[in-house]
Amino acid sequence: MRFHPKGFLLLSLLASACTPRHQPDGVRVPDERSDVSPAREVASAAGERRFSKIRQITFGGENAEAYFSPDGKWLTMQSTRESRTCDQQYVVRMDGSGLQRVSDGRGKTTCGWFFPGGNRLFFASTTAHDSACPPRPDLSKGYVWPLDRYDIYTVNRDGTNLKRLTKYDVYTAEGVLSPDGRRIVFTSLKDGDLDIYTMNTDGSDVRRLTTTPGYDGGAWWSPDGKRIVYRANHPTDSTELREYRDLLAQRLVRPRRVELFVMNADGSDQRQITRLGGANFGPSWTPDGKQIVFSSNYRNPRGGNFDLYLVNSDGSGLEQLTFDASFDGFPMFSPDGTKVVWASNRGAVKEGETNLFVADWVR
Repeated sequence: MRFHPKGFLLLSLLASACTPRHQPDGVRVPDERSDVSPAREVASAAGERRFSKIRQITFGGENAEAYFSPDGKWLTMQSTRESRTCDQQYVVRMDGSGLQRVSDGRGKTTCGWFFPGGNRLFFASTTAHDSACPPRPDLSKGYVWPLDRYDIYTVNRDGTNLKRLTKYDVYTAEGVLSPDGRRIVFTSLKDGDLDIYTMNTDGSDVRRLTTTPGYDGGAWWSPDGKRIVYRANHPTDSTELREYRDLLAQRLVRPRRVELFVMNADGSDQRQITRLGGANFGPSWTPDGKQIVFSSNYRNPRGGNFDLYLVNSDGSGLEQLTFDASFDGFPMFSPDGTKVVWASNRGAVKEGETNLFVADWVR
C-alpha cells in the first residue's frame, strides 16, 4: 500500500497509482527485458552523509516499493508503465537493466517479494476480480486509501505459472517473507479489521498476530526472524473509532497518523516505539537487527516532504538520513548491508513522478 505525499497537501488524491508514465527529454526509459543499464549517478542533498554514490535507476512515471532479491542483484518493484493506469509488478537488476513484468497485466498489484533462490516471487493483485484498475475513492472523503480486493499470488520470475495463494476476496496484501523463507507476514481485512497475520508459504497455518481495533500493517521481519516491526493507527476514543469503522465499511482507511510498533514473531510483547506524530511508515531493519529505517513527515504532518530516518529498536537515537525537499520512502538495505534502495520524488521532471534510487551505505 503506497503513501502518496501530495495527498497530505490535499492537492491530488491517490494519484501515485494513476499517474501516466512520462519520459524526460534525453533520458531513455527501459522497455521490458531491456539489458541496457539506464542508471546514472546523482548528487546527494546537503546533510545526506550516510549515502554515497547515489544512482537513479528508473526515469519517469510512478515506481516504488523496490525490494532486494536474496542475492542482492535484483529488485522487485511496482510501477505504472506500458500505458497502464495502475501498478503492475516487475523485476529489475540493481542498475535498472533487465526490466521485466511478472504480473499478468490485469487489475492492480502491490508488494512484491522474492522467495529463496530468486526464481519465484509473490505479490498481491486484484486480478481475480477485474481486468481493469479498481475505481478511485470518492474525492469528497479527503485523503483516504482504498482497500482494494487484493489476494496474494505466486509466480515464476519470468511471469509464468501464476498461482493464487489466498482466497479471502478482501484486502490482503503487504506481504514480506521471513528470513528463513518459511513464512509470510501480511495484512488482511479477512476478519473485519486491518490486522497482521503470518502463514506458511503454501498458505497454510494462518495465525492472527494483532487484535487491537485500528489499522496494523507494513510488517517486516527482523533479520533473525524473532521480531516484527509494523505501522499502526489505533483510534483513541469512540469518535475516532466510529469514523474508522465507517470508512472501513466503505473499504477505505485514512492514514494521516501512523506510528511504529514492534512485537515478537508470535504477536506477543507489542510495543509502540515512535511518538512523533504525522505519518511514519515503510519500516525495515538494518542487517544487524539493532535499528529500523523508515519514512516520516512528522516535522510537517500536513506536508508532502517525507524523509528517511533511522531509529533504535527501542525508539531511541532518532537520526535523519535524507534531506531532499520532497518525498523519500520505502527504504530497504541490501542483504549484505552495503546498499540502500528507496523511492523518491527528488529530481522529478514532472510533478508526482517517483523513481527508484540506490546508494552505498556509509556506516
